[in-house]
Amino acid sequence: MTIAVTRNRFLNKLPVIGPSLKLTLGGNSFTVRMSRQGKQPMSPTGQILENSSGTGGNTPVDHITEKLSHILVPPAPEMAGFKPFPKFSTDVLHVGQEPEQWNSMAVVPPISMASTFKQFAPAEHTGFEYSRSGNPTRNCLEKSLAAAEGAKHGLCFASGLAATMTVTHLLQAGDHIICMDDVYGGSNRYFNKCASKMGLEISFIDCTVVQNVLQALTPRTRMIWIETPTNPTLKLVDITAVCQVVRAETADWEVKPFVVVDNTFMSAYFQRPLSLGADMVMHSLSKYMNGHSDVIMGAICLNDDELTEKLRFFQNCKLLYFCPLEKFFTIMTIKVKLFIVLVLVLTSNIVCVIISEGLPSHPQYELGKRQMIGYSGMLTFYIKGGLEESRKFLKTLKIFTLAESLGGFESLCELPSLQTHASVPDEQRKVLGITDSLIRLSVGLEDVEDLIEDIEKALRAAVS
Repeated sequence: MTIAVTRNRFLNKLPVIGPSLKLTLGGNSFTVRMSRQGKQPMSPTGQILENSSGTGGNTPVDHITEKLSHILVPPAPEMAGFKPFPKFSTDVLHVGQEPEQWNSMAVVPPISMASTFKQFAPAEHTGFEYSRSGNPTRNCLEKSLAAAEGAKHGLCFASGLAATMTVTHLLQAGDHIICMDDVYGGSNRYFNKCASKMGLEISFIDCTVVQNVLQALTPRTRMIWIETPTNPTLKLVDITAVCQVVRAETADWEVKPFVVVDNTFMSAYFQRPLSLGADMVMHSLSKYMNGHSDVIMGAICLNDDELTEKLRFFQNCKLLYFCPLEKFFTIMTIKVKLFIVLVLVLTSNIVCVIISEGLPSHPQYELGKRQMIGYSGMLTFYIKGGLEESRKFLKTLKIFTLAESLGGFESLCELPSLQTHASVPDEQRKVLGITDSLIRLSVGLEDVEDLIEDIEKALRAAVS
């Protein structure tokens, strides 16, 4: 079976796969070849694939089913047998949730809805006085999150952006932030429209090139903000390399910058930035770490005691609070880690390029194998055409729900240029490749064959 992959202008940044790429799944061998002659797919022998009329080039829409294949991305040989981090499941299931902390010895942490707590005497209490500053249910969740990330401390916030804002409050007017240029649209909007008004200087650069980070450092740099994989184009940043370069360059600085990694797309299950040298990890818990699409919450995990106390102060005084019921939901659902990665590979009539950090064709695939132990269910691709074709594709989908967010049990789809990244300036979106033909999918846990059929029908409708 041959899977045809084509190149177009969006692939200029991607390397040619090479003569052939062999994948094995369920005993079946798949060969992927890359044409070096523009948009024409090649057969395993290197010949141009022909359509029903016998001419090279595009395949007719009514002939699509004979030319497409779907695969569950198999692990590369080097990744076969990869397991979660040591004690991950045990720690996530038990740390912070010990029955002995409750008079009832409840195995499942109870939901504490109280806004205030009785004190033995003025300023003498069990550790909880007012739920904004501390709550038993939140305490359970923060300990569990810290365990998941292999961190000493965990702090929860009302959202991922609330967590982001809290970290920037560690800085002061005149300080400089280096931010990955390809980040979640809300992060871009916050740094551009809000943090900048606090007197902070923000430089958006391509952190996939470590030298760019080094060149962007100034004596006033206090924070490097990394997102990896990025949203939505799934670029990878070498966390270890960035941290090493920053620490070497700033070794004699009186105030050293800290490195923060947004780990939302990977979750603590597949990537632990602190172990790679980062100072803090940020999560939008609404996504994979919760996985039910029923919670808005964020978190910061770190090891530094002094920074933790500063963050706890902001957590308390800035009203970045949320309902204990949401904490409980997250405690329960953080225990469930099951991911399906679906990749649908089609000929050039419909899809120009597929981007997944789990595919060997990804230009940073080797980096991914070093710093991650698996892949999430995120997939992006460019559909042939423009806004009209993208709209038709998304509106035709039935199982994939057209909605923002990701990482839930249900499959979601979106058009980043008009949804999550609409606030990113047009010119910046163009540079990043976030065009009106870029589709983002968050693959959930529905039956794989149903998802494939859903995509096939929508693609036919989009190009008919």
